[in-house]
Amino acid sequence: MTETEILIVGGGIAGASVAYHLAAHGRRVMLVERDEIASGASGVNAGAIDSVGWGDKPDLQAHLTAGSVEIFQAVQLDHGEDVEFRQSGALQAIHTEAQHEFVRRRVHALRARGQQVELLTTRQARSLEPGLSPALLGAMYSPLRSQADPRRATAAFATLAARHGATILTHHAVTSIAPRAAAGYLVRTTGGEIVAGALVIAAGAWCGPVGELLGLDIPITPVRGQMWATPPAPPSVFQTIASAESQQAWDLDPGEAPPFLTIRRGTRVTRHLYGRQRRNGEIIFGGDREPVGWNATPDPAGIEVNRGHAIEVLPFLAGLPIARTWAGLMPFPLDGRPLIGRVPGRDGLWVVSGLASSGFGRGPMAGKLLADYLHTGTPATVLAEADPAGRIRER
Repeated sequence: MTETEILIVGGGIAGASVAYHLAAHGRRVMLVERDEIASGASGVNAGAIDSVGWGDKPDLQAHLTAGSVEIFQAVQLDHGEDVEFRQSGALQAIHTEAQHEFVRRRVHALRARGQQVELLTTRQARSLEPGLSPALLGAMYSPLRSQADPRRATAAFATLAARHGATILTHHAVTSIAPRAAAGYLVRTTGGEIVAGALVIAAGAWCGPVGELLGLDIPITPVRGQMWATPPAPPSVFQTIASAESQQAWDLDPGEAPPFLTIRRGTRVTRHLYGRQRRNGEIIFGGDREPVGWNATPDPAGIEVNRGHAIEVLPFLAGLPIARTWAGLMPFPLDGRPLIGRVPGRDGLWVVSGLASSGFGRGPMAGKLLADYLHTGTPATVLAEADPAGRIRER
């Protein structure tokens, strides 16, 4: 039997960030992962890191995005971990007059809050990204948005955690969790038993099953996202690329439990698009969000829809074949809000999850906020927006 002060369940970007930041605080930390580090959504996403800046009055979203950019910068530039980080900027393509009006209003609102975005003409956008279609009606430019390699970046947080004394255990699937009479938890894994004073659930889409081991209903559901890649190509895409279509659709009707899907009950409600070119030359795109249980097999029909959307933005993609496809399961909160904090009614139990489709870009700061709260006992004010109270229930 092994003992530790704090045990983290889940080796994705959020869990690895919690481990790193707690270890940096001098806490005795252990992380268990049932597979390899970054084997879930944290390792198979697009690697986009969204940020429009802190703004004048930073809310939780500003903390998670702008804060994560700063953490990624530190990992790459200060700690010597090459995670392929690059502050590339991002362009969100505008296809219709209705989208143009939606983006114009959004840019105005963001700039009024002190955040950094611009509405560009098609000519201005094509000066930054020459491959953009001249048929577009413009683009929203976000100069602070960035990119990194998701697998390398997640592994870097685990490496930094270990460098500060944390123990990282892969291929340790959790099979049972029981509160101890005195304090803390007894966690049985396929690699042995662990006694921990505090327990952090950071299991991504699998937070629900982990919660069930404790008799808790954690309102996280798996949502499949899928992507495709071209063969390596010469430098052709310089920003991260998105489309305004889905944002406008979700602004009109976000849907419910969980919101912000592209396919609901088998029917497509919108298209969603994001992509970039990796350092190895692959051009990667994706976008679908569909609740299909634990099915992580790509849907060819959805891939073709997404490829068609990408070609509308970057017409040269029509001349490049699809070299590979893949999918992953994202942790979507049923009410659309992240879960970051102490689980009420359970001593020493914490959760960080529900970052939905942008977990990679928000996970580093989510992990830091959770780690700081656990270490000091005092939550950052913005964590009120992610409080698990009243949302996690006894089964």
